[in-house]
Amino acid sequence: VLLSPFGGRVHAPWAQAIEAILADRSGFDVQTLWSDDGIAVRFAGGEEPPAESLFFPSPEEVEELVVNRLADSPLFASHFRENAGRALLLPRRRPGMRSPLWLQRQRSANLLAVASRYGSFPIILETYRECLRDVFDLPGLQEVLQQVRSREIRVVPVETKDASPFARSLLFDYIAAYMYEGDAPLAERRAQALTLDRNLLRDLLGEAELRELLDADALIDLELELQALADGRKARNADQAHDLLRRIGDLTEAEVHDRAAAPEQTREWLLLLQSQHRACLARIGGEERWIPAEDAGRYRDGLGVSPPLGVPEAFLRRTADALAGLVARYARTHAPFLAADVARRWAVPESVVRESLEELEAAGTLVQGDFRPGGLEREWCDADVLRQLRRRSLARLRKDVEPVSAAAYARFLAAWQGVGSGAEGITRLREVVGQLEGLGMPASTLEREVLSARVREYQPRLLDELGAAGEVVWLGRGTLGRDDGRVALLRREKLGEAPPAEFMPAHDLAATVLDVLRGRGALFFVDIARDTKASPRDVLEAVWELAWAGFVTNDTFAPVRALAYPRHQASGPRRNGSPIPPEAAGRWWALPESGGGPGETLRAHALATTLLERYGVVTREVAAAEGITGGFSAVYPVLKAMEETGRVRRGYFIDGLGGAQFALPGAVERLRAERDPRDEPRVFVLAATDPAQPYGALVPFPKRDDADRRTLARAAGARVVLVEGEPVLYIERGGKGVVTLPAFDDEKPASLAAGALAGLAAPGGRPQTLERIDGEPTSQSARRGAFIAAGFEPGFKGLTYRAPRREGIRAGGR
Repeated sequence: VLLSPFGGRVHAPWAQAIEAILADRSGFDVQTLWSDDGIAVRFAGGEEPPAESLFFPSPEEVEELVVNRLADSPLFASHFRENAGRALLLPRRRPGMRSPLWLQRQRSANLLAVASRYGSFPIILETYRECLRDVFDLPGLQEVLQQVRSREIRVVPVETKDASPFARSLLFDYIAAYMYEGDAPLAERRAQALTLDRNLLRDLLGEAELRELLDADALIDLELELQALADGRKARNADQAHDLLRRIGDLTEAEVHDRAAAPEQTREWLLLLQSQHRACLARIGGEERWIPAEDAGRYRDGLGVSPPLGVPEAFLRRTADALAGLVARYARTHAPFLAADVARRWAVPESVVRESLEELEAAGTLVQGDFRPGGLEREWCDADVLRQLRRRSLARLRKDVEPVSAAAYARFLAAWQGVGSGAEGITRLREVVGQLEGLGMPASTLEREVLSARVREYQPRLLDELGAAGEVVWLGRGTLGRDDGRVALLRREKLGEAPPAEFMPAHDLAATVLDVLRGRGALFFVDIARDTKASPRDVLEAVWELAWAGFVTNDTFAPVRALAYPRHQASGPRRNGSPIPPEAAGRWWALPESGGGPGETLRAHALATTLLERYGVVTREVAAAEGITGGFSAVYPVLKAMEETGRVRRGYFIDGLGGAQFALPGAVERLRAERDPRDEPRVFVLAATDPAQPYGALVPFPKRDDADRRTLARAAGARVVLVEGEPVLYIERGGKGVVTLPAFDDEKPASLAAGALAGLAAPGGRPQTLERIDGEPTSQSARRGAFIAAGFEPGFKGLTYRAPRREGIRAGGR
């Protein structure tokens, strides 16, 4: 970084001169950026900085250096456009209407290309004068360089580990200008590269390697069209069969058969063309092929083919560059090909074919490079075919960078969070806890629906083991009725990053219990009751009041799980003889108090990282669904800083969500990979509150015009059936009623969703009974047929499904 106080008008031409000197010395262009504070220059990594003298050219030669670089700069082009417009050299086609900027630039560039041949053209001279005098302060730069040479201005070289405030601002501007050049998601990088001109693309890649840019499916589709093998391109009569031969060249009868809309008439068409002297048979490459009669002389002169009898004399005249003409036609009707392919097709030496290919390349008809995705050799391609291929690839890539639908986002979330992954064991549970940590979820559904959806054959003992080992801690996040509340799981090392409890319980006994636990550490329930000298029932209520508020927790998850059991009095004998109720078991301990200051920054960074790991893409709706204090603005500065350092991407990835969307690099590619549903649909029955179920929080539920209009809520106990990410059924709490969504109107999703509802019935256990569909009795619903087809039987209560008993499991067994 070259720091000086002379301002941007001096620094701009100075940067141009530095670029000219370093490009001449090193052989490649360097990147510079100037501002009022100085000039930033970037060199190739690993090289020593150039000598100090190179940054200070001679005052006598600086004008020539700047003038030589100026003509290729965007500054010169923009001022030339303005000057040409003022001189009425760029008239408007429609007076009174504005011309788009891109059209002005294009017309100005064309005019500049012509005018640059004449050095005395007035507009060019005026543009140079304006840039060198009005925009640049070239005399001021010459004066500065003169004073540097005469030692009136002292140059102080400094090397530091950290940038100074002035240098830091320049580096920030440099990052903003250059950081995303090679750091965008794959689809954006490929689309941007394909929009470049062919010659610029070669400069960009060093060689014409388009393998990573061209789309393989687009290449296949284009080749089928060029070869008339695609529907709509096939010949429908004898005249079109003749045109086919003229356009493609020599074809066997079987090849013509494949290109005919009525294959059974192929022989008839060819014989008709032969009788009319419009086509003839010739032996090429060791087999009989049909060629257009007009090309008989060309095949004779190019490939040495003997023309058959009966060809008109006008078609047998000598043809110049016959082989080159045949090769050019081959290229026009094929996607990128090898020289060996042409030589094998016509049974001629490859060296002879390569000479013709090189002639066509020199004429600009063909180009050579690495085109086919997955190819290993350099191919040849017609220039127009390559342009078509680039346009089609670009169209596909532009479709890829479009935002995905809500259904694709739902498919991505399920895959991102590992729903139905099949992984099992305590190692998988650790991964799940790491992804869901800090998220408050209803305790009644946490294990039964959330963890079991992510860990195959989940057992409650796995979570108890992690808690007893001190790896995982649960925190209360508020009550949901008498026996339920929101619970968040955290790894113990992340406790310091957890948000503090929002309010202190009002009851005096709760405050006393908290003081006891903070003073003595972890205690069993009987010890807490003894120290507080209160009734066990009141102590239990106080402990859970503190637990739901986020002040205390337990070594295991067993007390939370026991809340689903029938509630007993905290005093009096138990059935098992124990005086301790199950919802009080284990050791209770107070969570550490959180302080302010730098901890808030760490907490915001941890929260932003957690949201990215959990959802892949963080939006304003994610912050609202998580109930983050301060909303999206609490994590936006952190996400913005992560974007500036290249750790996350910012864009519009999901349709219908907020414009500020931040995503992990890998999440962008996985999200776009879910754009199209699979042929074999994936069906998930998720809790309505599951973070992998985005409907009702991140995206709205689809609405029906003819169904129950009640608002579908993410309520504890409710479930949603997703078929390839589309919500099909909303199962109300208790499973007695369902609400059908628009996707239920299709037969296949409806059948799969009804089957998933039937699958909730335990084998040989309690049947699954459905009493309401869209708020009305099942007997009156027009949508009951899908459930009956799935195995539900009509009854006096509604529709009932009894799962068959599995071998070795008793009725009512687990």
